[in-house]
Amino acid sequence: MNWGVVGALVLLLIWAIAALVLEGPGWVHLLLTVGVSLLIYGIVMRSSQRAEGVGGAKRGDRPR
Repeated sequence: MNWGVVGALVLLLIWAIAALVLEGPGWVHLLLTVGVSLLIYGIVMRSSQRAEGVGGAKRGDRPR
């Protein structure tokens, strides 16, 4: 699992506790925005690394 995805899930958990249980102030919702953005970024970067391949081969390269 990617550290960006783990960090995003932690931020979303903190947001959920602060906003739904503790009724935190309005700036707490910034954690939701940052958490979702980090989660999307982590998933996109993970899938692009997987598409390039483990050995560094890029799309369109022919195996020899």
